[in-house]
Amino acid sequence: MGLRKDIWRPAILRAPLAEIFARGGIEGLDFVWLPPSRPFCFLADPFGLWRDGILHVFVETYDYRVRIGAIELLRYDAELTLLDRRLVLAEPWHLSYPYVWEADGEVWMLPEAHRSGRLTLYRADPFPTRWVPETVIALDHVAVDATPFFHEGRWWLLYASADNEIGKTGLLFAASADRLTGPWTPHPANPVREDVASTRPGGTPVVMDGAILFPTQDCTHTYGGAIRPLRIDRLNAERFSAEAGAPITPPAEYTPYLEGLHTLAAVGDVTLVDVKRTELSARGLGIEIRRHSKRLASKTWRRR
Repeated sequence: MGLRKDIWRPAILRAPLAEIFARGGIEGLDFVWLPPSRPFCFLADPFGLWRDGILHVFVETYDYRVRIGAIELLRYDAELTLLDRRLVLAEPWHLSYPYVWEADGEVWMLPEAHRSGRLTLYRADPFPTRWVPETVIALDHVAVDATPFFHEGRWWLLYASADNEIGKTGLLFAASADRLTGPWTPHPANPVREDVASTRPGGTPVVMDGAILFPTQDCTHTYGGAIRPLRIDRLNAERFSAEAGAPITPPAEYTPYLEGLHTLAAVGDVTLVDVKRTELSARGLGIEIRRHSKRLASKTWRRR
């Protein structure tokens, strides 16, 4: 329990991700905030797709009162005016990082769900409101923030590990497969990178100048403190080599959300980002006390 709570808020930037990486930051770029949340709630981890002129933004929706995230959809028109929003995926366990993409004539989602003890690939049926489990991806570790992409004829996953705190924020793992549904082969060099400043996935990879630029979270001083582009210049069945770039942090125009930035997700000519402030109040501690009291009461009742 604690007084301090991370509060995230996403925004839509009117610039492609490649431009942001070339600039080395987001300062001065036009952006549109996603709607504000109720006290001690937030939206985070935005990913999206354009369909028929509509921007579909999928986000984690989180309430500190229950501490179980779910996936919400917000739809925007071409002028980035909000059209509607709804909950589209909820499970008994925490969900976040709703990575969505199109492949093989389908739309897929691979949300973070390590508290379920597995990594489940979902398929839209139909898009965008219903998501059905397609397969469980078996790896060498229970994956955190698994990020898929197609590279040189194979599917790749980059992910952190749920084994411990070091694995969640300081180790990067890789796996590959001929098909999305597997089987997946972990990279023989796993973990392929060790560095708390540039390993936990934080968005969509893009190719620039023949190299993969992969957004990673810099957790040196705080969880999700910044995004560092990881330049991957070699990725194959035997080798992995990469070098981290300079951190991308929230500029002044994002006040009061200046304490972290942990997603950069490409969606055509726009990029989705989320930024962080911290809430410090006795009310936050009260929420934790009530939640723990209810949990203890429930355990006591079940033992009777």
